[in-house]
Amino acid sequence: MKITNKLIEDIAALAKLEFDAKSAELMKADLEKIIGFVDKLSEIDTEGVEPLIYLSEEVNVLREDEIRAVISQVEALKNAPQKDSDYFKVSTVLKK
Repeated sequence: MKITNKLIEDIAALAKLEFDAKSAELMKADLEKIIGFVDKLSEIDTEGVEPLIYLSEEVNVLREDEIRAVISQVEALKNAPQKDSDYFKVSTVLKK
């Protein structure tokens, strides 16, 4: 694929970018390198290679839910520095 100044201008317009002539030349050089790399990748023989879907063979490791003893609401509120009826009272976090 031939990278032209017109192509660089079109891509910049689509991406809502603006840059000077020097930066456009740098972009052109970078884009040519990227296209060259992708072309090299397309030359690789992948016949018989399984597609990589996940980076790891590890499957989710889950544990069974266990019922544990919990403290009551009264016990929890007993240690609260401030409380309002059945709730913990905290400082305002977000201002209106």
